[in-house]
Amino acid sequence: MSFNLFETVLDENKLHPYFKEIMNAPEYAETHKIINEWSEGIFERRGEAVKFINEFQTSFNSSYWEIYLNKAFKLLEFKIDYTKSSPDFNLQNKYNKNISVEAVTSNPSALPTLKLDISSMPKENFLDDSTLKLSGKIRDKHQLYLGNGKNKNPYSSLEHVKGNPFVLAIAPFDSKLSQSQNNTAMNRVLYGLEPPVNYNEPQTAVASIKNKNGIDINLGIFTNDSYKEISAVIFSTTGTFGKAVALAGTASFVKTTRLRKMGIVEFLAKEGLEKIGKSITKVSDTYDIFSERFYSGIDICGHDIHICSGSDHKETHLDGLQVYHNPFAIHPLSKNDFSAQEIVHYFYDAKNTAMTIKHNDNVMVSRNTVSSVA
Repeated sequence: MSFNLFETVLDENKLHPYFKEIMNAPEYAETHKIINEWSEGIFERRGEAVKFINEFQTSFNSSYWEIYLNKAFKLLEFKIDYTKSSPDFNLQNKYNKNISVEAVTSNPSALPTLKLDISSMPKENFLDDSTLKLSGKIRDKHQLYLGNGKNKNPYSSLEHVKGNPFVLAIAPFDSKLSQSQNNTAMNRVLYGLEPPVNYNEPQTAVASIKNKNGIDINLGIFTNDSYKEISAVIFSTTGTFGKAVALAGTASFVKTTRLRKMGIVEFLAKEGLEKIGKSITKVSDTYDIFSERFYSGIDICGHDIHICSGSDHKETHLDGLQVYHNPFAIHPLSKNDFSAQEIVHYFYDAKNTAMTIKHNDNVMVSRNTVSSVA
């Protein structure tokens, strides 16, 4: 049975502003069929298709993120058991290993429009605000897993969850800058690391930050066993509505950051020594690439920032997904779980108090789409 997420019988005053904007704006028309295709199968999960559609149309963010994940897990060749009502995704890999995934979003206190308005974009304290929102969401879901006597059926008590890796899948929907944060806020929350100053200096540690009430909120929750029940965090700043716009190819322009990693021989053959440091490549009148390259052991690493028209931009559904592993997890993920060409994996070395990254060349870690400039 097929359903159309953009057909509604609800009163207009009940519809989420984002949903109304996507449903009515001509520039977003091409995204409808893409989002509907992502949702295939998800309506079976609770046997309540009407309820899910209503939630998508009235609350939007969390339902949209679940729809994005639904397609991602299929592309990763997981079997999804839609007969279970919680947690959100009950997965089985090709080796018959079960993985439990709960989806969660951080949401804005006041709703901006989907279109870019630079004057209204918050900048002051953005990193701290994002860090606190993500930290709070993870803390709340951790409590739901444990129960601690407060929940009638905590996730840890469910027979189909016991013994499985328990993974949180998180996306930030809280501000226009969320898609630009890359991994800076999540690095603080999980591994207690500040953004790097440059490529030659190690990241400094941060143990806590204060919330708006002046209370210290602990960071680096994966640097000890305090969150050992959470096996990993799946994170993406690109699984927001911009993903559908990017795949539809209807954005005015797109800004993308991709990580680069090549052996020296490959680097010399493809780019040459003159590309060490910073450089700019003009692909066309509508496409520029701002690059930086540096030596990292036996490899040449760095990044490319692509700024181009929407018609020049290409990405996949999985582009931008990142997985943070908990070294103290009771039920850790295996190295093959959530493995794909596009996905970045982060690990924490407790002995050396350092983060290590496993990724392929040219993986995307952030992307902003602009449909119009206010």
